Amino acid sequence: MTTADFYGYEDLLPEEERKILCKARDFMTTEVKPLVNEYWAKGEFPRELIGKFRELGLAGVAYEGYGDPLQRGSHLLTGMLAMEYSRIDPSVATFFGVHNGLAMYSVYAGGDQEQRDRWLPAMAAMDKIGAFAMTEPLGGSDVAGGMRTTAKREGDTWVLNGAKRWIGNATFADLIVVWARDVDDNKVKGFVVEKGTPGFSPVKIEHKIAFRIVENAEITLTDVRVPEANRLRNINGFRDVAEILRATRGGVAWQALGVMIGAYELALAYAKERKQFGRPIAGFQLVQDLLVKSLGNITASWGMLVQLARLQDSGVFRDEQSSLAKAFVTSRMREVVAWCREIFGGNGIVLDYDIARFFADAEAIYSFEGTREMNTLIVGKSITGESAFV
Repeated sequence: MTTADFYGYEDLLPEEERKILCKARDFMTTEVKPLVNEYWAKGEFPRELIGKFRELGLAGVAYEGYGDPLQRGSHLLTGMLAMEYSRIDPSVATFFGVHNGLAMYSVYAGGDQEQRDRWLPAMAAMDKIGAFAMTEPLGGSDVAGGMRTTAKREGDTWVLNGAKRWIGNATFADLIVVWARDVDDNKVKGFVVEKGTPGFSPVKIEHKIAFRIVENAEITLTDVRVPEANRLRNINGFRDVAEILRATRGGVAWQALGVMIGAYELALAYAKERKQFGRPIAGFQLVQDLLVKSLGNITASWGMLVQLARLQDSGVFRDEQSSLAKAFVTSRMREVVAWCREIFGGNGIVLDYDIARFFADAEAIYSFEGTREMNTLIVGKSITGESAFV
């Protein structure tokens, strides 16, 4: 149990799921933590860890019939796993979130049985790494109605043209789920593009100040030919895509919780060790105020996400519920990383102390999977019955 689990939320997991969570915690602490600052500074993903991720065996934990059946888990477990990955490094958590969440769930929910059987076993084993290509250079929040990437059917082949931006894992992924608008019926469709397909060109985005370990790419699609067999057959418009995003948006809120916990634990340990005026700064009232406010945000956010997971497990989960969680928890995360960085004083801007990485990476989590403003409007429409979208 982490020092941030003030109300004992982890105890809600059954024993077998707690073992899986502890397995992930040990892996992140021993295998990932020693490397993250080096790779964050270089702006590269530690690809040599993919083999160890494969041995960890947690990629298929959310999917019935795929992955290790001994490591099947509830939505509460999968949420806490996202939290646990982010507690050490949110970039690595995003690697898992893109592969295990967005890409695999697109195939699981959007593909038919033949497609699921074709791709998911290799993805669950992490023999094939996935990516999810929706956001475009000129389209983010308005991508539902403004998607510019096109798909044109020619016999048993689809021809894709356009561009995507901010696509995590795309520089090395084996299977990229690309979303495009059918020029004939104007509906959004999903396609699995395999690595090395002619006309598919991913270029890594450089000079980021956040999520530097995530290899985001700008993708150019020039007459990319994809067989009809690679079109996700259960996707018949953006409404189906929205179902996928609804399911994964809650995972981003769990990531934000993990960032809060990671920052809080660093600040608490530092406050106990750092001495000023002859005593640990943990004994100063203003430092305790920052720590307690941080713990309050963590505890409140955790409680919201536990109930969100229960709603998912019960099958009565709604889009606006994940939107409220994403908007609320990421806003609280922003407060916590600022308060915790403040406890470090000048040392808080030095990468060696870890907290600067959390402070910077929080900005990416705050923005993706729907901005606070967009998620606010989704909830606002739900509670008022009035749409405030442009």
